[in-house]
Amino acid sequence: MNNQKGVRGYGCGGVDAVISVEEVERRAAAIAETITVEQLDQLANGSAFIAIDNLRAGYGKMEILHDINLRVARKQSLCLIGPNGAGKSTILHSIFGFTDIFSGRITIGGGAIGDERDNSDNNPGNNLDVTSLSPNEKLSKAGIAYILQDKSIFPGMTVEENLWMGGFLKDQPAQAKQATEMVFDKYPRLAARRKHQAKVLSGGERRLLEISRALVMNPEVLLVDEPSIGLEPRFIDMVFEILYDLQHNEGKTIIMVEQNAKKGLEFADIGYVLVSGNIAIAGKGDDLLANPKVGELFLGG
Repeated sequence: MNNQKGVRGYGCGGVDAVISVEEVERRAAAIAETITVEQLDQLANGSAFIAIDNLRAGYGKMEILHDINLRVARKQSLCLIGPNGAGKSTILHSIFGFTDIFSGRITIGGGAIGDERDNSDNNPGNNLDVTSLSPNEKLSKAGIAYILQDKSIFPGMTVEENLWMGGFLKDQPAQAKQATEMVFDKYPRLAARRKHQAKVLSGGERRLLEISRALVMNPEVLLVDEPSIGLEPRFIDMVFEILYDLQHNEGKTIIMVEQNAKKGLEFADIGYVLVSGNIAIAGKGDDLLANPKVGELFLGG
């Protein structure tokens, strides 16, 4: 391996040696810092909209996350990076209800339950404990949407039908269709292909469809799993421009997992480095980009 050319670090950059996932994990653990809840609160501007407290979670009897804490402010973005198996996607799964929770709590702030949900800046109270809610309840009661990794569309359905499926929790089909028209108004690229089967879309268009389908329920929080996976560079830029618009112009709160650590940290307000189910480093996205320890392991330089 020492004589091979390959990727050093995690996500991008060509250098002289390949570093295995195990070696990245070992080195990342060696540079891990003591991260306090107070530090996480500060990164969330002292006003957490989404909070995870001492969460232990996993699958079956296997614990993946060990006393994880997390803070994200409203209209803020957080990028989770780290080696494979570090627990990044498990955090998203836990927030949305796909894991077994052994202990701890997940709350979302500033909202009433159901159709009267009001997560506006003028209603900062009414924290809702979502730890034990089902995925459907988290979407309908707390406004949390999960955007899966690639290949989650229904290829045999039209673009329009895929969007209707995003409104499956609406009280009436007409509501889903109305929300779909709002999506088409926002994204003419999809509107032009509304009657096309999803399987004929380009990679970038499919990713746009996946994101748009989640928007049909008008969520407050977007959990985005590997937005750049499998995309050509030009489509990666397009997807991150869409996410930027959703955060900064529509006020969405975004938590993402991104294997392209450089791209993810360039986008996000804050970043966490995960190692073995624990937070090893946390900071502003720009600060992590400038951190030579993070750069060596995850940014390819």
